[in-house]
Amino acid sequence: MSDKLLEIKDLHVNAGEKEILKGINLEIKKGEIHVIMGPNGSGKTTTANAILNNPSYTKTSGNIIFEDEEITNLKTDEIARKGIFMSFQLPEEIPGVSVTNFLKYSKNKITGKPVKIFEFKDELKRYMEELNMNPNNMERSLNVGFSGGEKKKNEILQMLVLNPKLAILDETDSGLDVDAIKTVSKGIEMFKNNENAVLIITHNTKILHSLKPDFVHVLVDGKIVKTGSSELAKEIEDNGYAEYK
Repeated sequence: MSDKLLEIKDLHVNAGEKEILKGINLEIKKGEIHVIMGPNGSGKTTTANAILNNPSYTKTSGNIIFEDEEITNLKTDEIARKGIFMSFQLPEEIPGVSVTNFLKYSKNKITGKPVKIFEFKDELKRYMEELNMNPNNMERSLNVGFSGGEKKKNEILQMLVLNPKLAILDETDSGLDVDAIKTVSKGIEMFKNNENAVLIITHNTKILHSLKPDFVHVLVDGKIVKTGSSELAKEIEDNGYAEYK
């Protein structure tokens, strides 16, 4: 097996009757951090949802390959079990299901193995200390009454616990203050190794002040119009997206 983790080939995607993605090409290798940037409405979140085959979107052509396997039309839960994780821009609230039980259930479903509860709780405690999370949150209903920053930290906690091969982070820095962004960045650094990869989707550069991506892609009107190093993010911070529209 090669070090290529994800490959998207000429992907076209509709939302209803409207074409959102108009021929996306992207290759992510193990050990890399990629960033997709673009103005609102450019197709960033659609790209993430297309990878996970969200049924709200329709692929009209193109292919998605993960570890040399075609996953274009697999069901979302099947894709997740293959090792792709996505954090949501607006994390769901689930009344009556504690954070601990949600994570335990999710880990069981992803790995297909029973969770050893004492080891699992020790792991949660360690990660929560690193992320500066309130330990009392573990017995609260998932995201119910949580602040925006708590919800985003919870998403990073899920990523660390589930330990996917590819983590897709959709607008993880949205609405966070400087300290929360540093904590999220720390979680990404804790997760990152030479056998996995991260795809960050954002419309600004705040989270990139603490992380150095390998590749930055500019997505405008459903197409990647430029790819570069982390310096490209700095150019966008200084000049915006006007020259790409």
